[in-house]
Parts: sequence; C-alpha cells; structure tokens
Amino acid sequence: MFPKNTWYVAATPSEIDEKPLGRTICNERIVFYRGEENKVAAVEDFCPHRGAPLSLGYVCEGKLVCGYHGLEMGCDGKTVAMPGQRVRGFPAIKSYPVVERYGFIWVWPGDAAQADDSKIPHMEWYDNPEWAYGGGLYHINCDYRLMIDNLMDLTHETYVHSTSIGQKEIDETPCKTTVNGDEVVTARYMTGITPPPFWKAALRSNNLPDDVTVDRWQICRFTPPSHVIIEVGVALEGHGGYDAPNDKKVYSRVIDFITPETETSIHYFWGMARKFNPKDKALTATIREGQGKIFGEDLEMLEKQQRNLLDYPDRALLMLNIDAGGVQSRKIIDRLVAEEQAQAKA
Repeated sequence: MFPKNTWYVAATPSEIDEKPLGRTICNERIVFYRGEENKVAAVEDFCPHRGAPLSLGYVCEGKLVCGYHGLEMGCDGKTVAMPGQRVRGFPAIKSYPVVERYGFIWVWPGDAAQADDSKIPHMEWYDNPEWAYGGGLYHINCDYRLMIDNLMDLTHETYVHSTSIGQKEIDETPCKTTVNGDEVVTARYMTGITPPPFWKAALRSNNLPDDVTVDRWQICRFTPPSHVIIEVGVALEGHGGYDAPNDKKVYSRVIDFITPETETSIHYFWGMARKFNPKDKALTATIREGQGKIFGEDLEMLEKQQRNLLDYPDRALLMLNIDAGGVQSRKIIDRLVAEEQAQAKA
C-alpha cells in the first residue's frame, strides 16, 4: 500500500530532545532517540527481553535503556548490557537508517542496504536568510493517499476553507496537470481577482495594498513517496503574476510531508516557507497559527471521508477532471509499490 524503500519524515528534532519517541511508520513500530555524540538513531520499538516498548525507557550515555528491566540497546539494534546478565546471545532487533536534515528527522523503513541519503529532497528554504518557515504536525485517521488527493486538487478550498483562502475564482479557473517522470504538477493561475482574507493579510505584512486586484497562483508538486510542495502567492495585478518582482508580490511554499502510520492513519507534517519579510518572527507565528486552523478544517473532512469509505468499500467513486493530479500521483505510488514487491519476490 505504501513504498518502504524511501525516505519519510518521522519527527522533528525537538520531539526527541529529552526522551525517546515511539512512532509507527508504514506499520513499523520504531523508537527514535539521540545516541552517541547526540546523533539521532532509530531501532525497532521492541525489547528482545520481554517485548516491552523501548520508547518507554530513557537514554543514558548514548544507550537506549529499557524502562522495564534495564536492558541497554545500541544504535545497531544489538543488546549492549543488562543488569546481572550476559547478553552476548541476545538476538538483535531491527535498526533503521535515519538522517537529521532540513529541520526534520528522516527514516528509511525498508531495506537498509538500499538507503541513500542523497535521495532526501533538497529544501532550499532551510537555513536561508531570504526565507522564514513555521509549521506543525497533525495526526489524522485517513489513508495517506486521501491527503495527497486533497492537496493535489485545491478546488476544495472554495468550500472547506471559505473564510480564509477559498474563493469562487478557484472553481472558475481550470487547472492543468502534467507528469514529469515521478513528479506530478497541477497548476492554476487566476488573474485580476480580489484576494481572499489570508492573502489580504499577507499583502499587508509585506507593506502592499490589500484593496486592489491581484494575480494568484497555485502550483502543486507531488514527488514520491508522499511529498506535496505547493507554490502559492499573489501579486499586484499587472506586474507579471508569478514572475512579478518580490516587492510586488507575496510568495510562499506550502510544505506537506505525509507519512503513513497505518493503512488508515498518517502523521502530517505541515508548514509554510515564505519569501517575504523573513525576519518578522511575530508574522511567522501568526501565519503558522492561521495555517494550522486551515489544515484543521481538512482534518475533519478527511477523517469522515475515510469512515465513509470503510463503511461502504464497494461504492464506486466518480473521477472528474479536477482529480487528475491525485490520479496521476496514485499511479506513480502503485508503480513503486509493485516494483518493490517484484524485487522482494526475485
């Protein structure tokens, strides 16, 4: 159902600053912690002694200590020590490739021999003085592909987010979907429109008028396994739209890292990287709060959609032209899963 030989965002560094973190990724129960030299580590969340979750333990001198009977676990999944016991014959548990980069902790839940950290997508906005970033995490009880559908078809903004980013012009403006290898791009450009409330506030924050017409763009980019980066913004009408100079527009990227927990639940790492007024920390906090509320509106819709689909598994669903981005993204996911399955059987 989901590719495993790939990198997923598993956590943010602050989540493991003080104690281990247990988190299920692609049906794999994993514990994340800081091992020797403060380097992030990840092993199976299962003590080989009595099966207790290692995430209920603590870290001591770079070793993960089981909170049940004191077994000490190394970053490679091998038992290091246990009070009053010889541990040489203890079976090793699974360890996972894990990398801390771009303000996230990335994990490879599949075949460790295939892990290549050069495949972690580059984030040009990270630690860049021209950009500011703020984000958060939601746990949502839905199939991760439903979240991808949601983000690759922003028509729903008119209805789900009517008081913030939605407007009728989204419905009225056709979008174009293209596939470039493993990337799916759905783009919509609106010209000469009134900015909705969220973008009016953004214009004001960049010292631009909010009572004039603007050109608006939404460019959704899906890349495997489940990342969606959306270029969004508005520019004062008549200055080039998407290509307008920075002093005539507000431009951001909505960051969406969708990590499957199980077949019907996800960890949704969301955020916004903006390329205007980056030093204003109060603005970053305000945008983060507003964006969090917007994504919270999606949460209820997605969970109830999932419930309907579980209750009526045989009901056929309509596929419309606005669904092209999600459909093409699912085709790429299906191909990758099939390739992994074929490789495993070979």
